[in-house]
Amino acid sequence: MYAIVNIAGQQFKVQENAPVFVHRLDANEGDTVNFDQVLLVENNGSVTVGIPTVSGASVSAKVLAHVKGDKVLIFKKKRRKGYQKLNGHRQSFTKIQIDKINA
Repeated sequence: MYAIVNIAGQQFKVQENAPVFVHRLDANEGDTVNFDQVLLVENNGSVTVGIPTVSGASVSAKVLAHVKGDKVLIFKKKRRKGYQKLNGHRQSFTKIQIDKINA
């Protein structure tokens, strides 16, 4: 059984007991969060597609940790002008574990 869920503006394919990294959520570690924007549910070969969401379906998850992703380096240079600029960025993520898919 899996579902396509809209979490923080992005769509994720989730399964029960699977960890997922999503953009930072406003929840504490150990909290349970519910997502109501379920776009598709597959259950033993039968697929239910929402218009635009599946009515009555929800996904509950537990917040495991708040982590940071890998560093991304942004390097800009203009040749023969002596211009160089180096910036770095680390995205904040929340690691959640899907507890139950209610269809």
